[in-house]
Amino acid sequence: MSALKTQIARNFVRVYTHPGLRRLRRARAALWRKITGASAQVHYFHQTDDPYSHLCAQVLGRLAADYQVTLVPHLVSPPQDSAAPDRARLAHWSLRDAATLAQAYGLQAPQCPDGALPSAPKVQAAEAALAAALDAGTFVAQAASISAGLWQPGAQAAAPANAAPARVAECKAQGDTLRKRAGHYLGGTFYYAGEWYWGLDRLHFLEERLREEGLCPNPSAPLIAPVHEVALAPLPGPGAATGTTLDYFLSFRSPYTYLALPRVRALAAHHGAELRLRFVLPMVMRGLPVPVEKRLYIVSDVAREAQRLGMAFGNAVDPVGKPVERGYALLNRAIAAGKGIEFAASFLQGVWADGLDAGSDAGLNAIAARAGFDAAWVQAALPDTGWQAVAAANREDLLAQELWGVPSFRVNDLPGHWGQDRLWVIEQELGAA
Repeated sequence: MSALKTQIARNFVRVYTHPGLRRLRRARAALWRKITGASAQVHYFHQTDDPYSHLCAQVLGRLAADYQVTLVPHLVSPPQDSAAPDRARLAHWSLRDAATLAQAYGLQAPQCPDGALPSAPKVQAAEAALAAALDAGTFVAQAASISAGLWQPGAQAAAPANAAPARVAECKAQGDTLRKRAGHYLGGTFYYAGEWYWGLDRLHFLEERLREEGLCPNPSAPLIAPVHEVALAPLPGPGAATGTTLDYFLSFRSPYTYLALPRVRALAAHHGAELRLRFVLPMVMRGLPVPVEKRLYIVSDVAREAQRLGMAFGNAVDPVGKPVERGYALLNRAIAAGKGIEFAASFLQGVWADGLDAGSDAGLNAIAARAGFDAAWVQAALPDTGWQAVAAANREDLLAQELWGVPSFRVNDLPGHWGQDRLWVIEQELGAA
């Protein structure tokens, strides 16, 4: 990356994700609403065959009751291939992950006998009922029961009418257009005055914002979907069990990998587990495209999460391409030297928070120096291509777990989990181990 491109990209991300700009946008939206006398509208985008949308449908009524907002629902299609590059694994993971979330929040989990997703005719029937509810203005009241008819064996959808196929297609086209124009690509998402909130995992951000704006008559009431986070609770026994491993599948191009590393490190130390760094090439370097709306949402979402976690973010230099390869050459050597965690932490902080260009010798030397390696060590490690076989093997192991994205985690030989939002599950599994 040229120096000029690096500077432009760094400035864009820093400005785009600055908390002050977010506050300004929110204040402007709130002021405009007061001036115009408009109601606070929360748009909800429902994908019928999406397990996460099934969970969201179950909280719509409470959201409408607990907050002074107008819920505006929309039907949408599944994401395009560019936003869901491994659709089969995504479907499998979503079903398993949604079941975990349902148990945590006391909701009905989506169920599929023998692991088979709902058939196309059943999905089409549910879409017809949901489109009819949209037209009747009863979507918020009926979405949960209609969705239960699709996802709960034996449940009957309470739908007094069904829309014609042409009307269903029209509803989905309208929802897809609005979703893309506003800058997102998934179902089970909420949009309020310029910001997106995906599923139950980000609903707490929306609730906190609505409370700050005085739109919750009972602000002392518990959140509908409070955030689940690592607690590092005292261990019940005299010490951690020996032989526990925690695999951490990571990518230097993933800002979520950056957010997760301090907590993964703390979890491993707290439970006495061996933390194994399993680096893989970024998706875009594996031939999987990432659409613009996905990239923009990710940096916005990471900025919110970083602020919540008390981590710096935004002075970033995207390490895609050669910088990642250079970083992996050094990481592979650092792991062998017993300092892989230190190097990974320095690299991720450097490229996502400190504005260091890992594609330059100066930037990479600065990253390595914080981990205890000098410039001579860097120059000796860079020509080593042994990292390529390691990254390929790590990728195969990740795919064998029916996962494909990072950060992902696995305790011992248990099924893996994807996303820094699931570290609380990893903590439970470490405690059980």
